[in-house]
Amino acid sequence: MTFLSLLYCLAVCCSSTTYAQLIVAHRGASYDAPENTLAAFRLAWTKHADAIEGDFYITSDEQIVCIHDETTKRVGPGQPALSVSDSTYDELRKIDVGSWKHPRYSAERIPTLKQVMATVPDGKQIFVEIKCGPEILPLMKSQLAASGLKPEQIVIICFNEAVVTQSRKMMPEYKVSWLTGYKQKTKESAWKPTQHEVLEILTRTGVTGLGTNGNLNVIDQAFVNSVRVAGFEFHVWTVNDVAAARQFAEFGAFSITTDRPAFIREAIQAAPVTAR
Repeated sequence: MTFLSLLYCLAVCCSSTTYAQLIVAHRGASYDAPENTLAAFRLAWTKHADAIEGDFYITSDEQIVCIHDETTKRVGPGQPALSVSDSTYDELRKIDVGSWKHPRYSAERIPTLKQVMATVPDGKQIFVEIKCGPEILPLMKSQLAASGLKPEQIVIICFNEAVVTQSRKMMPEYKVSWLTGYKQKTKESAWKPTQHEVLEILTRTGVTGLGTNGNLNVIDQAFVNSVRVAGFEFHVWTVNDVAAARQFAEFGAFSITTDRPAFIREAIQAAPVTAR
């Protein structure tokens, strides 16, 4: 038996040990509150999320702001559709990004990274998703260091290979996960990237974990085991379905990102699972 085979056996034979998933609030508790707002992040903590996840861009005046899209069009309907990277923070914070969810959130504005980090309690985490390129990293490095959060409270995540590679080099004190989804050219063709390609990218970028779309057509126990045996954490997003959440918990996911943190936690706890 090779050393790799031994590690694999150890991973798949731990079924007697319960694996406690971290529950990560996707863009905050975004099922109930407007995504990526302070209201959503604060609500996530009241719903006992272990971590929050937010999306971040850099503005034209070098402020790091929390918003998922390149423009304010979707979250600020009926208002000027501003390009985040071409606008100043003063321009962006005039946009009401809460009313689209419910009138009671009309006071919500696009928060800064500093404001979002300030909501994170001791013992909780923030998953910082970078939505732009490596140009954000020097500024982010200084803001993360000055936040008062411990290194273990911060996880950097991104789809861009260059960004996660440079993040690990510039900020080795933080965990970094590479994100991926999966596509098919036709219904009969293979899903891309393949398991082999995913492992190659994880190794090449030097990240600490994989953050994968919760596609059960792709992810199975063998996929999760291969990631973990290779030395990487396995994280999954965005899971709002009870059956899927239980399945990923059964696989041994390190964290499950969801719009409904309390709902998904209760669903998993109602059906105790063990890592396989």
